[in-house]
Amino acid sequence: MANSRPKSTVATAELEKSREVQPFVISVVAPALGWLIPGAGHLIQKRWGRGALLMVSIVLMYTLGLMMQGHIYQPNSGDILDILGFIGDIGAGGLYIVTRAMDLGQGAIQRASADYGTKFIIVAGLLNAISAVDAYHIAIGKKR
Repeated sequence: MANSRPKSTVATAELEKSREVQPFVISVVAPALGWLIPGAGHLIQKRWGRGALLMVSIVLMYTLGLMMQGHIYQPNSGDILDILGFIGDIGAGGLYIVTRAMDLGQGAIQRASADYGTKFIIVAGLLNAISAVDAYHIAIGKKR
């Protein structure tokens, strides 16, 4: 018992502060990174299986949509369906940004498969948005 010393209150306070800051940082970074790069919000939280599954499925669905010559919606204030399509597309995060930068998905829909491609792209964006929300819930401890 002679070797036991009381813990320093300064060291304890710093440890408590670091424990409080880390969940806050992760709760902000995880959904933002998860939106920008599909599945990354789960990967930085060491949810390897879920992150890899989301990454592969979202990227594959988005790529298949582009290969089917799906349409990428642009921001506008016109038709309500175009606005909703844009919201679905922007949910894909970095995939949408890269696609717009490369000017892909701008052709007119001429085949039925192109319409399916458009739906694949929108659904990939919505799935990515849901996965970013899931990464947030994991980061705050609301979900395992």
